[in-house]
Amino acid sequence: MNKFTADFLKTKKVIGMIHVNALPGTPNNKYSISSIIVKAIQEAELYEACGLDAVILENMHDVPYLNREVGPEITAAMTAITTRVKSKVSIPCGVQILAGANLEALAVANASECDFIRVEGFVYSHIADEGLMNACAGELMRVRKYIDAENVAVFADIKKKHSSHSITGDLDLRDFADACHFFQADSVIVSGSSTAKEANLEELQDLWKTTKLPVLIGSGITAENISKYWDFANGFIIGSYFKKGGKWQNTVLEENVVNLMNKIKSLRSLNIDC
Repeated sequence: MNKFTADFLKTKKVIGMIHVNALPGTPNNKYSISSIIVKAIQEAELYEACGLDAVILENMHDVPYLNREVGPEITAAMTAITTRVKSKVSIPCGVQILAGANLEALAVANASECDFIRVEGFVYSHIADEGLMNACAGELMRVRKYIDAENVAVFADIKKKHSSHSITGDLDLRDFADACHFFQADSVIVSGSSTAKEANLEELQDLWKTTKLPVLIGSGITAENISKYWDFANGFIIGSYFKKGGKWQNTVLEENVVNLMNKIKSLRSLNIDC
């Protein structure tokens, strides 16, 4: 576990997801880089003002996604966006590049002085929307060392959403987390079956009892359900709930952010923490 993770996850954290507009070169692109940057900064500043602990930027509007390999235009755009966002807020920033473009995300995070990346397919193979995705831990961690980016934390999804896991049907979350620990990830992320879907609470509880790594919940958290997950995670990555109608494609509503953060404040006042 790197120093950032150890310090950052000493107490439970709320990480706001910024779904940047579709980037130039992708089918749904409508806006210039400068316009995309303005919107991303607005969301990051709103999240910080409302008391969130960090933000993560993701190119989720770039559908349909490529499998692992994205063009240089995506890497360059994400570097420009994250650099500007990082300069405008004082809270930690992270990066995820879909789908599974973890080497590119690491390069972006290192160049823009971001603090962590969200990594798909760190250990084991699975069938994602984009096709077969094999493990990347060996190459990713070597590149992290090679480019002197060990300050960038690796938060690894396990049994990731939008995927079939029949190949690893004999393994549970604990097996995935053990492999992530062995391969030197800094934290694991547990999600539901797709964006905005809740994580399986029973599986999460089993994982919490045994894993050596911090646990983040990566989907499905709302003001209504966070209480039942509070005891079993070091942090929460939240995006859809903050959006109009709870849909990730929509705009962020300040009232939704305030509503959830008020619930978080209530839970924290009970001194229920890591």
